[in-house]
Amino acid sequence: MTTQLPTQKRKAHGPESTDVRERILECASTLFYRQGVRAVGVDLVVEQAGVAKTSLYRHFRTKDDLIVAFLEREDVDFWTTWDDVAAKHADDPAGELTAHMRWIGARLSRSNYRGCPQINVAAEFPEQDHPARQVARSHMHGLRSRLSAIAKRLDVKHPEILAAQLALLINGAFVSSELLATDDATQILLSAKDALVTAARSIA
Repeated sequence: MTTQLPTQKRKAHGPESTDVRERILECASTLFYRQGVRAVGVDLVVEQAGVAKTSLYRHFRTKDDLIVAFLEREDVDFWTTWDDVAAKHADDPAGELTAHMRWIGARLSRSNYRGCPQINVAAEFPEQDHPARQVARSHMHGLRSRLSAIAKRLDVKHPEILAAQLALLINGAFVSSELLATDDATQILLSAKDALVTAARSIA
């Protein structure tokens, strides 16, 4: 999470409507991440973004639409980093997996980190058909799919099992970040990853 709360004096860049939409989304994303989605109302978003409520509803018909846009924005950030790392290790699945654990560990160590946005929002909405929960579920499936592809390239006996274990490791780290010392996350992820891969390779 890298967004910062904008000030009301921010100048427009590009088309005015695009700038207003981005200002609203940037502000809402920061507030949602810091305080939780249910705790933040649209009145606070428009106040902090310095826009009229009609402007918010012009770009986002409902608060749910704004929540979905927040999660989709976080998706782009997460998968852009993932894909950039993957591209550097196209012929080295073990090296790619190690590199992912390193950047995820670094993310967990940020002073303003308060968990995975998708997991946080899913926990706030028990309704399985809620649009925000659907975006969060898609994110989790995306993680599992990418880990499955790496596991298959590692040529282990049961790649789907290894992928599931790695997904649990990463998601567990996301929700346990407050239990880790600042410099613990990366080393714990790396050592746990090594143990899982070694165990998977030992199966005849």
